[in-house]
Amino acid sequence: MEQGMITLTDEDGSEIEFYILEQTELGGSTYLLVTDSDEEAEEAEALILRETVESENGHVVYETVEDETTLKALSGLFEELLEEIDIRME
Repeated sequence: MEQGMITLTDEDGSEIEFYILEQTELGGSTYLLVTDSDEEAEEAEALILRETVESENGHVVYETVEDETTLKALSGLFEELLEEIDIRME
């Protein structure tokens, strides 16, 4: 996937920009691997977000994946897709 950007709004209304490193699907859900830096730093912080479409208004919502089992599965999947990236969970 070509690296793009996504702007999210948090609970207090602040906008946060993320660079999309990769996108994949697992179990019928779409997931994004994002980082707050466009630099290829060895210690960049990354998040895995799950995409959800709200049925009442059709808006797309992204939620941080926090379930450890899901994180491990997605981390392995993203590492395969992005051969040069090593994902470590903290």
